Amino acid sequence: MAERQGYEGVAVCVPVSVPYSRYSIKSAHWFCGRALAGLIEGAGVDKHDIDGLCVSAFTLHPDTAVGLTQHMGMSPRWLDHIPMGGASGGVALRRAARAVQMGDADIVACIGADTNHVDTFRQTVATFSQFANDAVYPYGSGGPNASFAVLTDHYMNEFGAEREDFGRICLAQRQNALPVPHAMMKRPLTMDEYLNARMIAEPLRLFDCVMPCAGAEAFLVMSIDRAKSLGLDYVTVKATIERHNAFPDDPIQYRAGWAVDVDGFYDQAGLGPEDMDLMQAYDDYPVICFMQIEDLGFCEKGEAAKFVREHDLTAENGDFPFNTSGGQLSTGQAGAGGGYIGLVDTLRQLTGQVQGHQVENARHGLAAFFGMINYDRGLCTSAVILGRADA
Repeated sequence: MAERQGYEGVAVCVPVSVPYSRYSIKSAHWFCGRALAGLIEGAGVDKHDIDGLCVSAFTLHPDTAVGLTQHMGMSPRWLDHIPMGGASGGVALRRAARAVQMGDADIVACIGADTNHVDTFRQTVATFSQFANDAVYPYGSGGPNASFAVLTDHYMNEFGAEREDFGRICLAQRQNALPVPHAMMKRPLTMDEYLNARMIAEPLRLFDCVMPCAGAEAFLVMSIDRAKSLGLDYVTVKATIERHNAFPDDPIQYRAGWAVDVDGFYDQAGLGPEDMDLMQAYDDYPVICFMQIEDLGFCEKGEAAKFVREHDLTAENGDFPFNTSGGQLSTGQAGAGGGYIGLVDTLRQLTGQVQGHQVENARHGLAAFFGMINYDRGLCTSAVILGRADA
């Protein structure tokens, strides 16, 4: 295997969140446009200075990223459309970084956005994949709730996790979300409320399940020299990984692609799990957070329940700040924007632009991503380590 090259000279900057709403009659194109406008305003550049575009969205259909360029009046010389759902943010960053390093683009806008009409989620579930069309949806198991109920039940039986353990993640993230202006969940969550919420799909109850909504997340990738010339606060890219369809022979998923690449991930960064000042995990359901904590080396496989019992996950005072903006479970899942939220908030934390609680003296942050669930497993994983400019 060829030696992977680093990301020297690349800056990530200008975190943008387009405020979320539970439902919206606006199109995904509108949310992408608002994200682009935020990036332009935040960077102080002209629209035509942005010559690279990377887009992730479920609800652009029948358009893709190329159709979006016409809607937004852009003429990029580098373009990518990443249909990887929750894994899209990490993949977008690593591809945009290479484009900047190779001179294929000077400034790349990375945008994850979706709308949510009243019937959008059902329509998305019904046509999510050919596998869903043929083998899942016709039997009444369509949608992620049933899939993650299978994964959660298996994890609990295999490793002895209790519902209270998953609840610790949900409660901490709700605390983190309270000061975030666009978070959908606006009041504290108690363990009693979590445990006794209405059943959705055994063993999942209401607060185990992410709330679909409309919104967008975005950031810019450019050279460090360009970021400095624009006077922008930025972070550097220490390492990235991407993996698809890992461990296909596992009967039910209990690990994912991070476990394949974790050693090389930290080797590239020259850092270890102990050096991470905060972690953002893709969190449409708590069980996948457990998998990421384990597969990315913060504890051994099967020990995430013990790990969350022994650590404070809150951003303000915690010894393991986790999903510092509240994650999707308390902020909401803006479609493919959910695959960007962890990266955008890591960028905010490391540049002092937070919308909620600031993690004190944060120098390095890890953001992990997971997407494209097909019945008993998610197919796509990615992760990034970002460093403060002076780290």
